[in-house]
Amino acid sequence: MKRRILSGMRPTGKLHLGHYLGVLQNYVRLQEEYDSYFMVADLHALTTKWCESGSIRESRRDMVLDWLGAGLDPAKCTMFCQSDVPQHAYLFALLTMITPVSWVERNPTVKEMIRDLDLKGNVNLGLLSYPVLMAADIMAYRAEAVPVGRDQVPHLEFTRELVRSFNHIYGVDVFPEPQAVLNEFQMLVGLDGRKMSKSLDNHIIVSDLPEVIRKRMMTAYTDPLKVRRDDPGHPEDGCVIYQYHKLLHPADIQDIKTQCEQGSLGCVAHKKAVAEMVIERLAGFSSRRAGFAEDPSTVDRILAEGSLKASAVAGETVRLVREAVGI
Repeated sequence: MKRRILSGMRPTGKLHLGHYLGVLQNYVRLQEEYDSYFMVADLHALTTKWCESGSIRESRRDMVLDWLGAGLDPAKCTMFCQSDVPQHAYLFALLTMITPVSWVERNPTVKEMIRDLDLKGNVNLGLLSYPVLMAADIMAYRAEAVPVGRDQVPHLEFTRELVRSFNHIYGVDVFPEPQAVLNEFQMLVGLDGRKMSKSLDNHIIVSDLPEVIRKRMMTAYTDPLKVRRDDPGHPEDGCVIYQYHKLLHPADIQDIKTQCEQGSLGCVAHKKAVAEMVIERLAGFSSRRAGFAEDPSTVDRILAEGSLKASAVAGETVRLVREAVGI
């Protein structure tokens, strides 16, 4: 039997190119190899979007359309909404009883979210306990593996600690220790050279029309010393367009590097060429997404069916947990 995995994404807005290349393409591969559960993490979205909750429902529909456009197949994986499976919240409540406060206070996931979203003093209890809910998500399916980037492995260790703690306290191995399934994809930087992020407005939205992508690409950071086309360039010194080209079309990257350094390739021409590479890479995605979007009820049906399947698995987990705890 296939090993089970669980992964989720917060519906906080439209997905960008980094999500598509770094996460969704990996999901598509994993659905062939694992018993895959992909979760719309709308409860997690409330930890930072509690004042903007009205946008979450529409965002989750857009996100699942992106998943379907990328190639996720409801016949091969289970897609569902976290809030539609109440066992997540139930298990979360039980796990909080055995989680030391010091664990969540030192957790790198919380610290990074507070920093990246500039929340500072505006931290609610939901965000502080975010790692416990994340552990409940994984443990509800007794997932044996979780797809993560190399930099996210320490985040998964929190769940592994809780698994070990629960199994030890109650003397029964209800949960396996989930292993990391590493995604070796190189992180895609934003148009300004920083981490690609919706909050920084340095992203390329994958569902945008080609003309919007072309316009956005023209704002990308390139070599500031290369003012004119025939100026010698330094493509490896932070040029975003060069990094995109290297990722999207590595076969000719050495020639591109030489042309840039010799002044025979201008930044404007290079931006236009890379924009077309992005549009070409997204052509299949755009076509599939448009097909699913023609029937607005498609996403609702897929999520409803997925939630029923997810609830059955999570319900069995809660039964085992109640038996172990003695309630």
